[in-house]
Amino acid sequence: MTLVKICGLNDAPGFDATVSAGADMIGFVFYPVSPRAVTPAQAAELSSRAAGGPERVGLFVDPDDALLEAVLAALPLDVIQLHGEETPARAAAVRARFGLPVMKALGVAEPADLARLVDYAPAVDRFLLDAKPMPGAALPGGNATAFDWRLVAGAAIPRPWLLAGGLTPDNVAEALLQSGAPGVDVSSGVERARGVKDPDRIARFVAAARG
Repeated sequence: MTLVKICGLNDAPGFDATVSAGADMIGFVFYPVSPRAVTPAQAAELSSRAAGGPERVGLFVDPDDALLEAVLAALPLDVIQLHGEETPARAAAVRARFGLPVMKALGVAEPADLARLVDYAPAVDRFLLDAKPMPGAALPGGNATAFDWRLVAGAAIPRPWLLAGGLTPDNVAEALLQSGAPGVDVSSGVERARGVKDPDRIARFVAAARG
């Protein structure tokens, strides 16, 4: 079954819809620049709405240890997602210090971008392959842009991975077909306005990814 992650949850309707749809992972964004950002307290309150269920993933962009500690003090996470310019050494250090699986997001625009996976593989547990942001973009992800899914079809990706970037309920089935991805991650593609999740689109996305 295709693994599905809904990222950027910041309100009760979106959280509840994600749980009800049966998603595997819920992503909370701890990056203040993002329109989907939440505080540790907000994320903890949302997470408390459902015992168990989807894994809780914390998305961080070049975090220091103090931020990671503050979030983990408020909210038990199952996975730490690193979505900045973290090096393999930093990813390994985070995993060792906090004892949690690390998912590293890497931008993809051309075949050469996949060469970086080899360096990160020993340091992380999962990859998230996202569209590489345009130069000068304010956000490292969640920009509603896709890369050529055929770039990863049949590629030797050395860890479990998720496909991200420009996915919607209408194109996720084709994205899975072209890429061969074992899982998908969506944020802007299930929103009715920037930073505002649409429960109906969440349900449709999960159903389409698994259909």
